[in-house]
Amino acid sequence: MQLRCGMESHLCTNPHELYYQRTRSERMEKKDVTEHNYLKKKLRVCVATCNRADYSKLAPIMCGIKSHPDDFELEVMVLGSHLIDDYGNTFRLIEQDGFEIGSKLHTIVRGEDEAAMVESVGLALVKLPDVLQRLHPDILVVHGDRFDALALATAAALMNIRILHVEGGEVSGTIDDSIRHAISKLAHYHACCTPRAEQYLIAMCEDHSRILLAGCPSYDKLLSTYHKDNYMDVIKSWLGDTVQKHDYIVALQHPVTTDIQHSIKIYGLMLDALLSFNKKTLILFPNIDAGSKEMVRVMRKKGIEQHPNFRAVKHIPFEQFIQLVCHAGCMIGNSSCGVREAGAFGTAVVNLGTRQTGRETGENVIHVRDADTHNKIYHALELQFGKRYPCGKIYGDGNAVTRILKFLRTIDLDEPLQKTFCFPPVKDSFSQDIDHILETQSALAVDLGGTNLRVAIVCMKGKILKKYTQPNPKTFEDRMQLILKMCFEAMWEAVRLNCRILGVGVSTGGRVNPQEGVVLHSTKLIQEWSTIDLRTPISDAMHLPVWVDNDGNCAALAEKKFGHGKGVENFVTIITGTGIGGGIIHHSELVHGSTFCAAELGHIMVSLEGPECSCGSRGCIEAYASGMALQREAKRLHDEDLLKVEGMDMKLSEPVTAAHLITAASLGNPKADAILNKACTALGVGIINILHIVNPSLVILSGVLASYYQNPVQHIVHGRALLSAQSIKVVTSDLEDPALLGAASMVLDYTTRRTY
Repeated sequence: MQLRCGMESHLCTNPHELYYQRTRSERMEKKDVTEHNYLKKKLRVCVATCNRADYSKLAPIMCGIKSHPDDFELEVMVLGSHLIDDYGNTFRLIEQDGFEIGSKLHTIVRGEDEAAMVESVGLALVKLPDVLQRLHPDILVVHGDRFDALALATAAALMNIRILHVEGGEVSGTIDDSIRHAISKLAHYHACCTPRAEQYLIAMCEDHSRILLAGCPSYDKLLSTYHKDNYMDVIKSWLGDTVQKHDYIVALQHPVTTDIQHSIKIYGLMLDALLSFNKKTLILFPNIDAGSKEMVRVMRKKGIEQHPNFRAVKHIPFEQFIQLVCHAGCMIGNSSCGVREAGAFGTAVVNLGTRQTGRETGENVIHVRDADTHNKIYHALELQFGKRYPCGKIYGDGNAVTRILKFLRTIDLDEPLQKTFCFPPVKDSFSQDIDHILETQSALAVDLGGTNLRVAIVCMKGKILKKYTQPNPKTFEDRMQLILKMCFEAMWEAVRLNCRILGVGVSTGGRVNPQEGVVLHSTKLIQEWSTIDLRTPISDAMHLPVWVDNDGNCAALAEKKFGHGKGVENFVTIITGTGIGGGIIHHSELVHGSTFCAAELGHIMVSLEGPECSCGSRGCIEAYASGMALQREAKRLHDEDLLKVEGMDMKLSEPVTAAHLITAASLGNPKADAILNKACTALGVGIINILHIVNPSLVILSGVLASYYQNPVQHIVHGRALLSAQSIKVVTSDLEDPALLGAASMVLDYTTRRTY
C-alpha cells in the first residue's frame, strides 16, 4: 500500500535529521543536572486529564513516566467529562491502560451552556486545593486549552506548584486561544508541537530556555499503531461488515463557545450534507462545551442515531480511533484531530467553521468557513472523499515523549519558583518623568499683533520649538482663516517633533473676556476685532481647549511661569512696544477686574493736557512712551530737520522710527533727549501710581523699549515714590517672546494643574 510505504519510510528516518531534533544543547547546558542529582530525589509528576481528547495526548507521557520508576513518581488525576456517563465514563479506559487513578474530581456542572462552563471552573477551583495539597507534586502536567485545564493551572500556580503545559503557543481562532494562552502565562515550562508554536511562546515573552520543541505526544502512539494488520476488524466492528477502507467518513464537530448559534447552524448543514452524500459515517458526539446540548438535539431531530448510514458514538478508544481516521475516505468537522493527527496519515479532511482558524494544516485539509446551505459542504466532500495525500509531519515525528522526559530531568527544583518573562527590548517610558513631561507636553500659542500674526509650538519648559509668522490680514474672515491654517500647520509639525499639544492659547490686543474667550473691544491697531468669539471657531476646528486673554495679561502670565515673576506673589508686568500694556499678578493670580480692563496700564493718565492717545483720551502713558508715540515725535523732528545730528547714519529712503530718536538722543540731540526724558518721566510716574495702588514687590519691563526705560524708570521711582515703595525693583524681562509664552502658559497651567 502506497500510504503504508510512505509512512514506513517516514518512520525509518533518523530522528536526528528531523527538525524536531534541533539541537537544544546550548540551552540544556545552562540547566544541566548531573546524574548524582537525578538520583537524589525522584521527580513527583502529577498528570491531570480532563477529557478523552487530552488523554490521547497525555497517555504517551504517562506511559513514559511510568516506565522510568527510578526517575519519576507518577500521580494521575482525573476530572471533567471523564467521569460523566453521557460522555462514556472514559476514566475506565485510563484504568484499563494500567494507570492507577489517585484522584477523581467531579467538577462538571451540567447544562452545557456558558454559565455551566464558568460554574464548572469554580467548582474545580473549590475542590483542587485539597487534592493538590495531598498529592503535593513537584510538577503538574496540563494539556491544551480546556476550561478544566485553566482551573488546574490557576490552582497550581497559586499553590506554588510548577506547571508543564503541553501544546501551548498554538492558535485555533476561538475562546480556546484565550484559555490556552492564559495557561501558558501561568505555566513554568512548555512542551510545544511546532516551530511556529515555539516562536509564538517566545513572542509571548516566555523564557526560551524553558520551552521544549517536542512534537505532539499523540504522534508517538499513532505512528506506531496506525498500520496494525487488524485495522479492518476495527473498521467493521464500528461500521459493519460491508464497509471497506477509504469508503466511509469520520465526523466530529464541537461547538464554538464564542459563536454557539453559528456552530449549531454549521452542524445542521454538515448533517444534511452527510445525509445527501450517502456514505457510511461514524459520527462522534460533541464535547461538553456550551452549545453541545443543542447540537445533540439537532442530531436527534434529524434521526441520525437511527439512520442506517450512521453510527453515532460517545467515545472510541484512541488506538481504534486512529485506525478509523487513518483508513477513512474523509474526515469532516472541526476537531483538532482533523488538522493534526489526520495529516500524519494523508487522510483527506473537510474542516468546518472557525474553530481551527489559525492552526497549521497540511495540504490534506480544505476549509468551509461558512455556508448558508449544505451544498458547499457537499461539494467539499465530493472534492475530498477518497483522496490520499502525502503524510505530513507538521505536529510530530514520534519522539515527543523521549524529549519531554529528558526535559523533565533537567528541571531544577532548587531554582526560584517565580517565573520570569523575557520581554523584548523597548524604549523606556518616561510618561510620568518630569523631564519627559517638560519636553513633550506643549501648547499652541497664537499672538494677534497689530502688524503680524504669529503661531508657535511652546513646550512645558518655555522653549519655543517652532514659530510661524504671517502679516495680519485686515478683515475678520481672512484673519480667522489664516489663524486656523497656521494652527493646523503647527499641529502637523508637533507630530513630527513628538509633542503632545494640550490646547491653544491666544494673546490679542484690546479688552478680552477670558471666561468666554471673546474680544470685547480691540485697539485701533487691529481693525474689525470687537465682540469677536475667538474660542469657539478655533476649538471646533482644532478639537482642543482654547484660552484667550489680553496680550498684557499674557505677558504677566509668561513672567509668572517662566520669567522673573516665577515664585513672586505680587508683581506687575509692563509691555513697552508699539503700544503700552501690561498685567497685574496679585496673590499669585492674574487681576482682570469687573469689566476686564484692570490691567490697561498703558492708559493710566499722567497729564490732563497731554498728547492724544489711541484710546481717544489724552495724557495716557501710551501717548508719551509707546513706540508709536516716539515714532510720531521722531517724524515731527525729522520733518522739521531737527532729528539728524553729526555721526548719525540715516538713509533717505529709510522710514523714521523710535530707534532713530534714541540714537539721536545718545549722540547729543537735545530735542530728542527732551522727548525721551518726558517719555521716561511719564512711564515712571505711571508706574509709581501702580505701586501706590497695588503695591507689588516687583516691576518687570518687557518689549523692545524695556532695556532703554529700565534705569530712568528705576531712578524716578527711587526719587518720587513713597518711601515704602522706593525700594521696589524695576527689571527687564529675559523672555524671548512674552506674548507667545503667556498664551502658552494659559494652556500649560490650566490643562496640567501641576506645580513643579
